Amino acid sequence: MQNPTSIEPTSIEKARRPNILLITADQWRGDCLSAVGHACVKTPGVDALAREGTLFRRHYAGAAPCSPARATLYTGLYQMNHRVCRNGSPLDARFDNLALAARRAGYDPTLFGYTDTAPDPRGMDAGDPHLTTYEGVLPGFTARQLLPEHEKQWLSWLRSRGHADAVSRDIHIPVGARPGDISDASPAYSRDETQTAFLSGEFIRWMGEQDRPWFAHVSFLRPHPPFSVPEPFNRMFTPGEGPAFARAANCEAEQDSHPYLAYAMPRSEKGHFIHGAAGPLSGWNAEDFGAIRAIYYGMISEVDAQLGRIWQALKDAGVWDDTLIVFTSDHAEMAGDHWTLGKGGFFDGSYHIPLVIRDPASSAAGGVVDKFTSAADIFPTLCQRLGIDAKNGLDGRSLMPFVRGGSGQGWRDAAFWEFDFRDIAHGEAEQHFRLRSNECNLAVIRDARFKYVHFTALPPLLFNLRDDPMELDNVAADPAYAAIRLDYAEKLLSLRARHLDQTLAYTELTERGLVTHRP
Repeated sequence: MQNPTSIEPTSIEKARRPNILLITADQWRGDCLSAVGHACVKTPGVDALAREGTLFRRHYAGAAPCSPARATLYTGLYQMNHRVCRNGSPLDARFDNLALAARRAGYDPTLFGYTDTAPDPRGMDAGDPHLTTYEGVLPGFTARQLLPEHEKQWLSWLRSRGHADAVSRDIHIPVGARPGDISDASPAYSRDETQTAFLSGEFIRWMGEQDRPWFAHVSFLRPHPPFSVPEPFNRMFTPGEGPAFARAANCEAEQDSHPYLAYAMPRSEKGHFIHGAAGPLSGWNAEDFGAIRAIYYGMISEVDAQLGRIWQALKDAGVWDDTLIVFTSDHAEMAGDHWTLGKGGFFDGSYHIPLVIRDPASSAAGGVVDKFTSAADIFPTLCQRLGIDAKNGLDGRSLMPFVRGGSGQGWRDAAFWEFDFRDIAHGEAEQHFRLRSNECNLAVIRDARFKYVHFTALPPLLFNLRDDPMELDNVAADPAYAAIRLDYAEKLLSLRARHLDQTLAYTELTERGLVTHRP
């Protein structure tokens, strides 16, 4: 496969170094954009960017949850190579990433938010407090305004604005609601005081200090839970609006459809999604999931409003036409599909994410790409645009041909992602399934026709997406699909063989000395 970083930049790219703005909105579903025809969600901010850039309709995360997904985004590597298996898995220090590469290009990459990068513990003292959290900063970034999940920086800011009770995440409990209530009431903070508004303001203030080309990564926590949002977004949507839920007749039927779901679904806790709630998700009914999804849609609208604020700030500062913008997410959100919330497993709802790239140097505008693209493609895209090489082999490919209006000849015909459900600290999954840690994983290959899910040591799944777009009927054991199942298993095996770590595989020592060639 062609190495994206070997593609020469154009003369325009060489002559003009742009500002780079990488924005991630945590847990944003790829179908939740009005630009792709969502039934009720309106996203004028993202839509405006898409009209001037390129919208990728079939863009997928490389893994879940946050740390593995972001490792793929930042390194351009599939999970099978970067080996960040779960939140808390260290990122191997030997791998290059987009922040380190940007430094080689002359930028000071600056972070607003978080990267969820657990540091490589080798060479660190065992007592180093950085080893007590997975919410570290990706090597290469200068942290201007951190905002990890405890949100202490934002809470302090709220107190400075008169919210004396903003001392914990209890601030997310809607006014008048009890802890754990599913409520569409507004919390005490306003639309101008959300975490998203806080980070947007910090970025805009920093941008005004810059006198040379800059690189910023704005990493928004929302629309990640807890599901709570201020006026007017809290009641912008009503339960029942939007597309039908993709789910079996009931939660029990969903759990019975595969051993992994029977294990994972009862262990999903309400408190991960509604602040102060207790008990498993199975305690919520269809109406509860409908109410939560309406709030989730409102949270998307809240983030989108802040995106519009950032676009206007760029224009007001006179740098809109000097700034390359990448908008995406780390992973998606089940939002009630298959009777669950959050991310993980194998369903599309966890992995289909938005992507819009707007490059002011491109004459193409309003392009829509239906080819399958991956979070692993972001790093090689930036490498090509900035005319730099990654220091190791990459699994992703540059998206610049699409951004320039091309067709991406020879592009991949399927999406690929992975999920690792090992539990190193407690061994819960290993004990439940009686498996080794390295057997607790799955890989997915998915094209327009079929989706094949291969578990290392559990039964596989096969979905006929043309007849079953909601992924409800597993036909892996149907003799009529035996040949198709074999074909997709072979495709997956070939894909994994092509993408084995190539860091030194393209290097050979010869009588004439060192030879390196990345095709």
